Amino acid sequence: MKITNIKSDSFWFVFLLILALLLWLLNLGNLPLRDWDEGYYATVAQDMFQSGNWLYLTYSDQPFLLKPPLIIWLINISYNLAGINEFTTRFLCALITSFGVPLLYLVGRNLFVKQEPAIFSSLVYLTLLPMVRHGRLAMIDGIINTFFIFAILSLLKSKKQPLWAIGFGFGIGLIALSKGILALALGGILGVYILWDREQEAFKILLTKITQLLGLKAIFKPILIALKNSDKSLLNNYFLWIGLLLGFLPVIIWYYLQIKYYGEQFIQVHFLQQNFDRLSTAVEGNSGSPWYYIVELIKYSLPWLLFLPNGLFLAWKKRQKSWGKLVLVGFFLFLGIITIMGTKLPWYIMPIYPFFALAVGYYLSYLYGGDKQYPKLYTFCFFSLSIMIVAGGIYLWKDTQEIILVIMACLLFITFFLTSQKLKQNSPNFINILVIGLYSSLILLITSSVWVWELNEAFAVKPVANLIKENTPPKTIIYTSFEYSRPSLDFYSDRQILAENNATLEKLASTGSYLLLDQETFDNLKLTDVKILGEVKEFILISTNNQ
Repeated sequence: MKITNIKSDSFWFVFLLILALLLWLLNLGNLPLRDWDEGYYATVAQDMFQSGNWLYLTYSDQPFLLKPPLIIWLINISYNLAGINEFTTRFLCALITSFGVPLLYLVGRNLFVKQEPAIFSSLVYLTLLPMVRHGRLAMIDGIINTFFIFAILSLLKSKKQPLWAIGFGFGIGLIALSKGILALALGGILGVYILWDREQEAFKILLTKITQLLGLKAIFKPILIALKNSDKSLLNNYFLWIGLLLGFLPVIIWYYLQIKYYGEQFIQVHFLQQNFDRLSTAVEGNSGSPWYYIVELIKYSLPWLLFLPNGLFLAWKKRQKSWGKLVLVGFFLFLGIITIMGTKLPWYIMPIYPFFALAVGYYLSYLYGGDKQYPKLYTFCFFSLSIMIVAGGIYLWKDTQEIILVIMACLLFITFFLTSQKLKQNSPNFINILVIGLYSSLILLITSSVWVWELNEAFAVKPVANLIKENTPPKTIIYTSFEYSRPSLDFYSDRQILAENNATLEKLASTGSYLLLDQETFDNLKLTDVKILGEVKEFILISTNNQ
């Protein structure tokens, strides 16, 4: 039975939402919060919960000027409803992210003539490892994708129902209230799409001038030839401007109040250091090569990546269609933007995945329908992946002794091997096998203890946090010999723990302080007149000068 036999959009919306909710919410609180973003946002939300101040963000009672407030508000709402823990910290972010799956289905239904590409696009998006992993965390990037998809959906539906243009403004406004300047980039991408798709005369003039200036007229000549007079102008739809005004009104008010309260300090930290510096420099050493995000795609979007080149090729062939324009503009323009940025982090690539999924979903529907000879390269690639998974399973067992990961590796081996066989037989059922196998393996991953694998990069924070919380007064600053400060430790201890070098720690010991030292540093400092408050495996907590 074909998975596309059920034609009801309501069925698919609900079915996809259920699948997404299970994948994003199951075992959401089974692991501690990770550094950096989760620890930061949870600590700021904890401050807000304790103080009741929703307007001016603080981190350990100090101004937190790095991000707009939406994610902090969401976490604090959860804290007020169900207390402070890992599940409530992540819950609303994961919930909102999960809605991106059925919303992308509706985007596909408004882009494609047939239903199959919409179904496959949403299933690809559902089973992308980066979307599941980052979408389950208390991070901004998952919710931004959902707001972005909603903005795209509103834009598409406004062609026939102008009132929907209001939703575009709300979607971009929510992105601005989540991550500030990113709204300009994502809104700009959709602006280029609008010009190409619905304001074609204006776009043709603009593109002609740019290509003449850069000497690229020959490259863009096919696009210029394809452009025709546009239909009814979206820019003349007053609902669009009403939506932008309403969507950005909370953003404008919040920024006005912050600048009025903090003055120059807010401008320097929030706009210059946090936003514009990331465009030109590698903030906190987070740099990378021009191929950084290509490597990220290769590492984490397999096996769907194998179908992406042909999906993008079809988008180019169908560039006269609305979906082709959206995929080409969204994928390549956003990839270009993040590539030229100085600061590079894995989750910056997240907004590319809706376009990725649409391109792959359309190509899968092309393979799914009719009698086609599938490329033999796919058979070879999936067979090779099945062999690689066997080696990976052996490595995971030796490294983690986690039986669930071994079962997951076995499942992926069966999935990829059967997929290769179905591809060899030119059977469209390879998609069914692939989707079911990937989804099941992701379920196994999130039930394991390693889906937040970054937790293994440093010491476990909870025992150390308990030691600090039980032996120091509230709101105390503790100084540690660990090489860097950890926001997750600040959250769990409800104290601020600052990393310092040995020379500074020695000076602090003479002034009366609380110190969290590893055994080697404790021995090297040869401290006197100290009181050992407690120990855990990694650290010794002491007070000096009868603190």
